Amino acid sequence: MRRKLLLWEIIGFVVVGVLGALGHFLFAWSGKNPLVAAFAAVNESAWEHMKLLFFPTFLFSGVQIGIQGRYYPNFLATRCISLLTGLLLIPIIFYTYSGALGWRVEWFDVLIFYLADAGMFLLDYYLLRRGHMTSLWQQLLGLLILWAIAFAFVWCTFQPIHLDLWRDPLTGRFGIV
Repeated sequence: MRRKLLLWEIIGFVVVGVLGALGHFLFAWSGKNPLVAAFAAVNESAWEHMKLLFFPTFLFSGVQIGIQGRYYPNFLATRCISLLTGLLLIPIIFYTYSGALGWRVEWFDVLIFYLADAGMFLLDYYLLRRGHMTSLWQQLLGLLILWAIAFAFVWCTFQPIHLDLWRDPLTGRFGIV
């Protein structure tokens, strides 16, 4: 069972990595379609890069729970915690390194996404194996939080908060550029 779970987590890492990379360009490729904007990056802000991690993981989670959910009664709570951790890693690493250096390194900005992706699935693997957080209320709370985050990403694409997390560092603008 451990090997199967590990394989799923590795597949998840790859799927999220590929879909996240494609999501970086999808908005421009779509001719700036507002429907695509809801789920793909619309600028270079840390928030939009967090969205690149969230939506592919959200989709992959639907597939994974359909196939593996019965074996892991802690799946939703665990995925919620691991995804929140991955999402937090992006701005923490980005603002720490760019603040310390005083400038950005483009290849490292890309690497941050993959570090967050890896960290998320490593934590997910660990927590799923531990088997804690199996109560119904914990699963429902995990599901509710995941849907609330999805709503926040879509909402803030069109109504961005005017803080640095939402600011495009290249243009200084917020939201759809």
